[in-house]
Amino acid sequence: MQAFLKGATVQAARPQKDKAVAGPSAEKKAKAVPWVEKYRPKCVDEVAFQEEVVAVLKKSLEGADLPNLLFYGPPGTGKTSTILAAARELYGPELYRQRVLELNASDERGIQVVRDKVKNFAQLTVAGTRPDGKSCPPFKIIILDEADSMTAPAQAALRRTMEKESRTTRFCLICNYISRIIEPLTSRCSKFRFKPLANQIQEERLLEICEKENLKYTKESIAALVRVSEGDLRKAITFLQSAARLNVDKEITDCAVIEIAGVVPDKMIDNMLQICFRGTFEKLEVAVRNMVDEGYAATQILTQLHECVIEQDLSDKQKSTITEKMAVVCKCLSDGADEYLQLLSLCSVIMQEASHN
Repeated sequence: MQAFLKGATVQAARPQKDKAVAGPSAEKKAKAVPWVEKYRPKCVDEVAFQEEVVAVLKKSLEGADLPNLLFYGPPGTGKTSTILAAARELYGPELYRQRVLELNASDERGIQVVRDKVKNFAQLTVAGTRPDGKSCPPFKIIILDEADSMTAPAQAALRRTMEKESRTTRFCLICNYISRIIEPLTSRCSKFRFKPLANQIQEERLLEICEKENLKYTKESIAALVRVSEGDLRKAITFLQSAARLNVDKEITDCAVIEIAGVVPDKMIDNMLQICFRGTFEKLEVAVRNMVDEGYAATQILTQLHECVIEQDLSDKQKSTITEKMAVVCKCLSDGADEYLQLLSLCSVIMQEASHN
């Protein structure tokens, strides 16, 4: 009997030992965070290229009152990072979770959530001091990220809560398209437009990350990252991490960056345009089919074709006809039309216009 019990105790002890062994490795795995999160600004001063917003938030951090905010602009320009960094500075790590409510597009944000969750959180009153003794503002912050995806009734329900709870709560709405926010909400907020990041600022940030991660890179690869990201720093950092994982212990080249970004090589676009200008329809058909079979996205091809057509030696009338067709093709693609047929249709129009020359 004792031997049986001993065996049971040994077996019971084993899982605990396994757990103890698994603990540190699990912790190590948890630390491997994407570089976008790893290098997210921790304070307002670290936010790049958005001087007006940073100046307003600095004043509020010094003790002045914070208005309701509306941040809008292209993705990857630092909207969410800015307000999160400001909230961390205002409340410190202990109070941050209690004082900040963040709702994203992935969360349920219908009219009922605005009436219940947001309203209940907004009604709570808070003290004006932190546990470490420093003073902090006597209000909470509700961050509604991607507010342009909220329904109009939910936005309408929000406006009364904004007014009633102005003593205890500040709202920060974040969106890409300000036109999708109803007028009564925009009039209650201080609006700040986040500009796409300048190339030089992006280069500085990317070089800083390369130094910290000990990456081998070329000037051309950093220039390619800046070019394909189009002012979106988040996209640039994600591409840099992908390139670093793809070229472990090797130099990151511009070819690797272009391949990861899914950008169509300039040679292929030029070749297609040359066929449009001087070739036959049969050759054009083959070129479009090859490009689609290579797996390039039709929207990406469309963007690059647009840039090339604008620079071509065509009359204004011809360019306007081609770009109008591009708009129609873009709409059809977003509605789920066949990529091959749409690109062939566009290239046929380019060929038709070029024949007038």
